[in-house]
Amino acid sequence: MFTGIITDVGQVRSVDRSGEARFVFSCAYDADGIDLGASIACDGVCLTVVDKGRDADGNWFVMEVSEETLSKTTLADWATGTRVNLERALKVGDELGGHIVSGHVDGVATVVEIRPDNESRRLVFEAPEALKKFVAPKGSVTINGVSLTVNEVDNRRFGVNIIPHTQTVTTLGDLIVGKRVNMEIDMLARYVSRLLEKE
Repeated sequence: MFTGIITDVGQVRSVDRSGEARFVFSCAYDADGIDLGASIACDGVCLTVVDKGRDADGNWFVMEVSEETLSKTTLADWATGTRVNLERALKVGDELGGHIVSGHVDGVATVVEIRPDNESRRLVFEAPEALKKFVAPKGSVTINGVSLTVNEVDNRRFGVNIIPHTQTVTTLGDLIVGKRVNMEIDMLARYVSRLLEKE
């Protein structure tokens, strides 16, 4: 489980697609403190550490990614140099600063508008048709692993405000119109919808 509060922005060091896709990430995390088998959310996708280390270029860890994950997320778009939001899994006693995030991406949304809002940026995304019913004003949504509050909703489109701090410490400040992003709906919305279906 995660909270959507990014603790590092890593970078794809290399990608090997010859079999099961294998991504090597540079990071600021101390490799000695990363356990093999640990979960790290990479742009909101929960992946498992299969190797790690430190060399002259710094700390790194390796994730293997299935074809299913590549087809349902933006990972297929990643290449050497891609910057990625990172969050390590929650530990008992950690502060819940965002909202409960599973790291299981529900779909891929698209940036359709970016405009300044004082020092913040207003980003408008278009969600997949199947996910629009789960997005509500003042509700929570996770974009590329970042916990955000929804400002407004118009059918499939919804807007969020990105404050300067979030622009600096995540990759959301790099987004441009047309960019695809990983989207996870609020877990509460998922279960409420399921309960209503049963009635």
